[in-house]
Amino acid sequence: MGVRSAFLLVIVLFIAALAALNWGTLSAPTNVWLGFMTVSAPLGLIMLGLTVVLAAFFLVYVLYLHSSVLIETKRHTKEMQVQRDLADKAEASRFTELRNFLETQENKHMAQNADRQAAMLARLEQLETAIRLRSDQTDNTVAAHIGQLEDRIERRPLPVDINPQA
Repeated sequence: MGVRSAFLLVIVLFIAALAALNWGTLSAPTNVWLGFMTVSAPLGLIMLGLTVVLAAFFLVYVLYLHSSVLIETKRHTKEMQVQRDLADKAEASRFTELRNFLETQENKHMAQNADRQAAMLARLEQLETAIRLRSDQTDNTVAAHIGQLEDRIERRPLPVDINPQA
């Protein structure tokens, strides 16, 4: 129980105790002027009745406010849940978008790597062919030089020994 509720309960108990202790005075008939006529009635009971009516009115008003606040809170809670669901869906779609983007980038890089690898293999094959051709040319050149040297050696006359030792 809050401080305000306790305070209101104390006031109601004080009014009830005051009415019970002074019941004789409250129920004594007097002349009451209503604004347009005079009536003989117990003024204390009229005032006590008006206080009870006012308290009942305030109680109904408080219950109405409380129920309207509860209904409004429930509506806000539903709206917040809808907004949370929308935010979750948006976040999920962003993750899906990000995953698709990353997959696209990965596929693009893999295609580029495959192209580079194919180009490198083609270049290596060209270099290998060029090295083989160059090696064959070098072999042929060396063979031709050796052949020329052999021809020169064969065409040369044998040296004659001037001083034979016999």
